Amino acid sequence: MAMAMAAGYGQIPFDEEMQKSFRPPPPFHDGAGDGDHHILKPYKKSNRLVSLDAFRGLCVFLMIVVDYGGSVFPIIAHSPWNGLHLADFVMPFFLFVVGISIALVYKKAPNRPEATWKAVGRAAKLFLLGILLQGGFLHGLNSLTYGVDLERIRLLGILQRISIGYIVGALCEIWLSRRTRREVGILKSYYLHWFAAFAIIAVYLGLLYGLYVPDWQFFVPGEGYSDLPLDAHEYTVKCSVRGDVGPACNSAGMIDRFVLGINHLYAKPVYKNLKECNISSDKVVPESAPSWCHAPFDPEGLLSSLTAAVTCLIGLQYGHVLAHLQDHKGRLENWCGFSVAFLVLGLFLALLGFPINKPLYSISYMLITSATAGITFCALYLLVDIYGYRWLTLPLEWMGKHALSIFIIVSSNLAVIVIQGFYWKSPENNLMNCIVSLFVHR
Repeated sequence: MAMAMAAGYGQIPFDEEMQKSFRPPPPFHDGAGDGDHHILKPYKKSNRLVSLDAFRGLCVFLMIVVDYGGSVFPIIAHSPWNGLHLADFVMPFFLFVVGISIALVYKKAPNRPEATWKAVGRAAKLFLLGILLQGGFLHGLNSLTYGVDLERIRLLGILQRISIGYIVGALCEIWLSRRTRREVGILKSYYLHWFAAFAIIAVYLGLLYGLYVPDWQFFVPGEGYSDLPLDAHEYTVKCSVRGDVGPACNSAGMIDRFVLGINHLYAKPVYKNLKECNISSDKVVPESAPSWCHAPFDPEGLLSSLTAAVTCLIGLQYGHVLAHLQDHKGRLENWCGFSVAFLVLGLFLALLGFPINKPLYSISYMLITSATAGITFCALYLLVDIYGYRWLTLPLEWMGKHALSIFIIVSSNLAVIVIQGFYWKSPENNLMNCIVSLFVHR
């Protein structure tokens, strides 16, 4: 998301034929070279591509809605395993807009080593910020304490995934683009990007379906212990399979347990909401549930980050269309063509048995959500930058310009903690609890 704040654009005219039919968008500037922190702070200049700000703001708005509304309306929360809910579109949308921004920021990189070091530095800053926000340092709404045991810190998360997608997209843009003085077609200029995407997908499929997953054990320690206590529960998960895409025996989880360590994974995976786990209203998994229901699993894990990076590469190609084509009609035709192709292919793969799965970031999920992101961006571009109905998206535009700040406030629960700090006579009678009770008792 923060990488998506790197929107930089060169002024591109529109042709006379389209000028007769549509209102022209305002000129927009090139933000490349605006300093090392241009991906972390919104530009102060007003000449921007408004639809990209609005799209980024839409991502932030959806994130807030599903984060705070998902517990009240489960239908919009993340799907427990296979399937698509509203929350499952948020991460791909962020990665998609990151890709568009990369195409515009790095469209001119005369000094490739220098541009590479800057990209690595930006990705590293974002990765470390993600660990601080989602690594367990902050203890949530029910405890105003802070601090985390380094043996149990979560290493991956939302900003970490975005940083991975960003560095993959940036390196492809810097090193794999054919930059010549004469005009070359978009596909010919960036065919190596598609090769990179296909190579990443091939590695992903090979590891997901080719690795053998043996039986595995894990411990769930008792409360108040950092080391393995005497009252710890030991669980064994029976697998001995290859190519399983269920929550218990997939190779994505095995890779994370082996490389990162099970103590550094997300302790509350959404698959605990599956019927098999029989989770209680207070989010406790009973002992009678299958053993894997008690295990940590990271939805932003290493293997799924591969296909997440491909989403960023897809957004990169949409950005190339924006940077190189000079008319609205040509841009929309290319974007719609990409989107329809990805959507049809994704649905076809789903019919063939490739599950639509966000925790594994499956191929069908990647294609369908990327297509949805492309269609949404087309709609905003048509509405705001062509027809000029900017007033409809002013709140989203503002949120898009302050995306990283809003993400920090939301992910750290600072806003909720502040609201929760004002109560009537008893701490339980705070405004936040009143709002939740109002929706729950309806």
